[in-house]
Amino acid sequence: MNPPLLAICFCVTHAQVLLSEPRQLQLRKLSNSSGQIQTSRDTMMKSLFFLLLVAVANAKRFQRCEWAHKLKDSGMDGYRDVSLADWVCLTKWESDYDTMKTHHNNDGSTDFGIFQINNRWWCNDKIMSFRNGCQINCKDLLSDDVTMAINCAKRVVTDPQGIAAWYGWRNHCQGRDLTPYLDGCGL
Repeated sequence: MNPPLLAICFCVTHAQVLLSEPRQLQLRKLSNSSGQIQTSRDTMMKSLFFLLLVAVANAKRFQRCEWAHKLKDSGMDGYRDVSLADWVCLTKWESDYDTMKTHHNNDGSTDFGIFQINNRWWCNDKIMSFRNGCQINCKDLLSDDVTMAINCAKRVVTDPQGIAAWYGWRNHCQGRDLTPYLDGCGL
């Protein structure tokens, strides 16, 4: 379990204990450094909020050129005849380069991570998984370590639809000049 998630679990567990204590203990007063008085409950809620902010701060949103270099280093340039610019464009429109992005679709399925990999066909979220073509848990796609996401995207593009499996690519990248997606990246 990653450290921010562990810290949140610890804080939530302690918050549940504090909030379940008898009323007289919940209202135990503490003085803070400015002399103000606050309850233990308020202190716990502020701590929980802080830890949630830390976890969100751990989410990774790549910059365009940083992402292009990561893709190139991962062998995506030309993989299955898909250009690096196509991959950068696809992920711009699917997730805005955000590793923690999820999207709930009208059909009840969910897309996960920077490539927006769908749980109906490619990963298992224990809610809706018919195929699990990448043989991974969907939550593994929500990570700053994009290795699994890249490997799964490589698997998706080997299917007959290829890169056209992604609506973001079909609607915003296909048949267009994609050179601006790599401009200034030194690639």
